[in-house]
Amino acid sequence: MEIVRAETRHIPGMLRLLAQVGQVHHVGRPDLFRDGAIKYSAQELEALLEDENCPIFIAEDAHVLGYCFCQCQTVEGNDCILGRKELYIDDLCVEETARGQHIGSALYHHAVDWAKQRGFDYITLRVWDFPGSAEAFYRNLGMKSRYLCMEQKLEDI
Repeated sequence: MEIVRAETRHIPGMLRLLAQVGQVHHVGRPDLFRDGAIKYSAQELEALLEDENCPIFIAEDAHVLGYCFCQCQTVEGNDCILGRKELYIDDLCVEETARGQHIGSALYHHAVDWAKQRGFDYITLRVWDFPGSAEAFYRNLGMKSRYLCMEQKLEDI
């Protein structure tokens, strides 16, 4: 397996995995995510591939095994918050049939190394809180909560 920067030849594989991620989210939170939805179209992926502030890393051998979509973010300092550079992981997915082979960990560590080489201060991401979510995976990589986003459905009150 090799981890490379995404190219247009990877788009069909990315779309296949985006469909898998969409279904995981729909099953976990059908009140928020549409069945069969895919986060990006082929055209949107093409645009992301051209954006230097949105690196996408691909784990591949004969085909796409996983991806890691990132966004470079600069937080400007103000009176309350210190300035910093963050690499936000927008989405990380491993092919369903290839899970458990440490591909996700390899993608994460590749993103970490990439960010360190470019002087970033943090790696950040958001993870959904539902059964089967990736929270334990990220905690095992050494990530910890920065803050919690809480909710209450008004129909439950």
